[in-house]
Amino acid sequence: MTSPLHRRLATLGVAVAAASVGLAVAASAEAPRDPTTISQIQGTTRISPLNGQKVTKVRGIVTGVRLFGSARGFWFQDPNPDKDPRTSEGLFVFTGNNTPPVRPGNALLVSGTVKEYYPDDPAKSAFQSMTELVEPEWTLESPDNPIPDTEILGPLSVPAALAPDTGGNIEPLQLEPAKYALDFYESREGMRLRVDDARVVGPSNQYNELYVTSKPAENPSARGGAVYLGYDKANTGRLKVQSLIPFAQRPFPKVNVGDKLAGLTEGPLDYGSFGGYTLQATAIGKETAGGIQPETTRKQGDDELAVATYNVENLDAADEQAKFDRLAKGVVTNLASPDIVVVEEIQDNNGATDDGTVMADATFEKFVDTIAKAGGPRYLWRQIDPVNKADGGEPGGNIRVGFLFNADRVQFVDKPGGDAATAVQVVTEQNGRAGLTISPGRVDPANGAWKDSRKPLVGQFTFNDKSVFVVANHFASKGGDQPMHGRTQPPVRTSEAQREQQATAVRALVDQIQKVEPGANVLVAGDLNDFQFSKTVGTLTAGGALRALIDSLGENERYGYVFEGNSQVLDHILVSGAPRNVEYDVVHINAEFHDQGSDHDPSVVRLRPTAKRGLGPK
Repeated sequence: MTSPLHRRLATLGVAVAAASVGLAVAASAEAPRDPTTISQIQGTTRISPLNGQKVTKVRGIVTGVRLFGSARGFWFQDPNPDKDPRTSEGLFVFTGNNTPPVRPGNALLVSGTVKEYYPDDPAKSAFQSMTELVEPEWTLESPDNPIPDTEILGPLSVPAALAPDTGGNIEPLQLEPAKYALDFYESREGMRLRVDDARVVGPSNQYNELYVTSKPAENPSARGGAVYLGYDKANTGRLKVQSLIPFAQRPFPKVNVGDKLAGLTEGPLDYGSFGGYTLQATAIGKETAGGIQPETTRKQGDDELAVATYNVENLDAADEQAKFDRLAKGVVTNLASPDIVVVEEIQDNNGATDDGTVMADATFEKFVDTIAKAGGPRYLWRQIDPVNKADGGEPGGNIRVGFLFNADRVQFVDKPGGDAATAVQVVTEQNGRAGLTISPGRVDPANGAWKDSRKPLVGQFTFNDKSVFVVANHFASKGGDQPMHGRTQPPVRTSEAQREQQATAVRALVDQIQKVEPGANVLVAGDLNDFQFSKTVGTLTAGGALRALIDSLGENERYGYVFEGNSQVLDHILVSGAPRNVEYDVVHINAEFHDQGSDHDPSVVRLRPTAKRGLGPK
């Protein structure tokens, strides 16, 4: 979901030595404003009233310096704030690839041009801007001054409401920092903030970022995260943390959800397109373990069918054996070797190599071999190769879904004829029950809902002489949706329309099965890329034809993915009313940890299929 915007380079965390060079101010046709305060530059809206203008002799004390990446510069803050709570007293000075020869405590007079920085086209950007000075030059007034005090973020500091619900661009609106979280943070853009004993709600990632919360009582998960329970429940205490400290001096923390940064974590507040408001830390608390461990689920009983779903994150045969080992351990140890595993993000045999390869037999065989070596069953597998470049995902990878199954406990009903273009049909078999024309078979693959997206796969299984239909899914991603922290509020979620169409197509298949056999055992599983409260899931559950098992868990356990500090639901298992003794478990082994085998947690359902007819939806 990320794009190679140049500001992302600033998060890589590699301290770069460079010559200390002051930058000359470019000529401007407009007369400079002399003198100007930081608060006058920041103004009372998101856009500076001086945007594009030259300013001189802006006074402040340096509070933080970015020494690395292509977005080097420094923050400085006015030690004599005005009385307006809407106006920030801090500002970033952008020096590009040049390391600024300043340090915290320097009192400066800075001249430059005011700019609203967007990481992409300002006319089309979904992000907010960051007010900064560009083409700067400065004069050192004095070297060693007290750094302005930090504002401590406590549980009551940040409002619960995210932003005004305008249905449009909030940039021109007057800030209301006591009412809206995004306004609160914007009114402190560039200023020093602090969180004490900060609890981690988003683990460290490869970009040297993590998320903490200033509101530990805000929708806490059972394991220390912040659960996302609705579009209007944004968990506004979340705050991204990056580091301005050279990593040779203070390595970036490697922390999991529920850990703490004991002591103070503080620094100037930045706005980054990837994750929104960000504390650029000049001090980071000590890592203190919260104690979470990867979970394991119980083994299914002899009369229980166990069906799991696992997004294995772009797995292909060329991946290192260590990745296969980690995923295999998840299946064997943590999931207790389910009878059926619905897998998502299986790639072709050479992954992202774009040479026309679509077969994934080597990927599947390497995976099932590794599972067997880890002590699991010798799974068999079923899948259908996609048309080259037709199913989205990583270019060249030909991503798809598939089934692994333990033939010692469950039988796959093979019916030939399935290929990338042939749609499965539901028929009435001689015994009067529902059957499929092909198994495995693709669900309505010609439907425009699946354009550039993974096509679902349905398979018919038999367990203890009872028929079970399993639909494997990986719906369209959320790519292209506007960010929660962006300038349009509420954000436009354009990707939802395609997923709703996809849910309609899958629901049509379920309805066909249940029309022939109202008491059929039907499971819809996989990465639906949408929340339990979304229209996507609502389409599948409408009328009681299916029930979303995530809703059977307590609210503090409804998650299996962590994004920008929100513990949320993307992966689902839904079941018809026919099975009995249904027991569902999200097995937390990845999403909350900085060391991950995949970015998704798997989940599993144990149930007893029935053979009764005429039960109907329940």
